[in-house]
Amino acid sequence: MKYYLIAGETSGDLHGANLIRALKIEDPQAHFRFLGGDAMEKESGEKAIIHSSAMSFMGFIEVLANLFTILGNLKKVKKDLLANRPDAIILIDFPGFNLKIADFAKRNNIKTFYYISPKVWAWNQKRVLKIKRIVDHLFCILPFEVEFYKEWGMKVDYVGNPLLDAIGRYSLSPDFRSKAQLSEKPIIALLPGSRKMEITKLLPLMASLPKSFQAYQFVIAGAPGFSDSFYQGFFHQQQIPVVFNQTYDLLNNAQAAIVASGTATLETALFHVPQIVVYKANILSIWIAKLVIKVKYISLVNLIMHVPVVRELIQDDYNEDLVKEELNRILHDEAYRSNMLQNYKALDYKMGEIGASERTAKLIQQYLKA
Repeated sequence: MKYYLIAGETSGDLHGANLIRALKIEDPQAHFRFLGGDAMEKESGEKAIIHSSAMSFMGFIEVLANLFTILGNLKKVKKDLLANRPDAIILIDFPGFNLKIADFAKRNNIKTFYYISPKVWAWNQKRVLKIKRIVDHLFCILPFEVEFYKEWGMKVDYVGNPLLDAIGRYSLSPDFRSKAQLSEKPIIALLPGSRKMEITKLLPLMASLPKSFQAYQFVIAGAPGFSDSFYQGFFHQQQIPVVFNQTYDLLNNAQAAIVASGTATLETALFHVPQIVVYKANILSIWIAKLVIKVKYISLVNLIMHVPVVRELIQDDYNEDLVKEELNRILHDEAYRSNMLQNYKALDYKMGEIGASERTAKLIQQYLKA
C-alpha cells in the first residue's frame, strides 16, 4: 500500500521513522512519501517532499511572519496528494498544518489517520468536533487523552507513547564521554530546543551558567539542521561542547538538565535526570497564549502527573537568578532531588510499555483492510 506521512517537527520525525519501520514489517510492499526529517529519510530510504526543518514555526507571531511559506507548503502538499493518491495519509502531531490537510484529504476521499493527537485539550477544545468530522481514526499517546475525547463523544485508540520505543531502540554508547571529548566532571545537559527561535531565546542565558558552576561541565544537545558554528555564536569567553545525534547518550550521563518545554522534557524524565523546564517567546505570543491556553502546566511531565514534578520557568521567570537557584536545588538538595526522582518512577508506571509504533501500525492495517 501507499502511505503518505506528515511530520513537521523533530519529535514527529523520530516517531514517523519508528512508524515507518513498523509499517514495513506489517506491509512488506509498503511505499512511502512524506514530509519529515533526517530520521524518516534514513528509515524509508526516500527524500522528504519538504524537510521538517523548513516547516517548524512556533508561536502566534512567528507563524504570522512565515505565513507565505506555510501557505506555499500547504499548496504543494495538496497538489502532491492528488498526483500521488495514497491508500492512507498519516498525520503526526503538528495540528496547525495537519488539520488543514486532514480536511482536504477527507474532501478528496483519502483515508486519514492521525497519530499523536493534536493537543486540543490545551486550548480551543471545540476543535474536537472538527477532528471527529475529518479524521477517520485517531491514535493517542498520553493516558489522559482517552477520557478527554470520550467526554466529547469520540472513540480513539490509546497506543502508548512512542518515546518508549525510541529510547528502547537507542544503543547507548559506553564510551560517550571519550568520543565527545568530555572530561570526567559531572554533566549538566542543556537542551535549548530544536527551533531557531527557541534556541535564540533560551541559549544566551544557558551559556552564562558555567562560570557559576565550575565543578560541572555543561554540554548542549545540538538540534538537526544546525551547525556547531551556529551554537558557538552564542558563547563569549567560555566555549561549551555541542553534541549532535547523541541526546540520549547525553541524558544518560547527565546529573541535571535545563530543557526547553516540549517532548524533550518527557525524554529527560524517562532518563531520570532532574531538570528545569524553561520557555521564552515573543511577548505578544505569550500574551495570546495566556488568553487561550486552558492547562495548568506547560511541561508534559507535569501534565501527565497532574502535579508540579518539575519547576517551570516561563518568560520573565526565565532569568539567571531563578535558574541558578533551581539548578542548585536539583543538584544539592537531596530531599528535593529524591522527591523528583520518585515522581519520575511514578511517571514510568503511567507511561506503560514499549510498542506504540507496532500497535499503531497493526491498527492502521486492520482499519485499511476492514
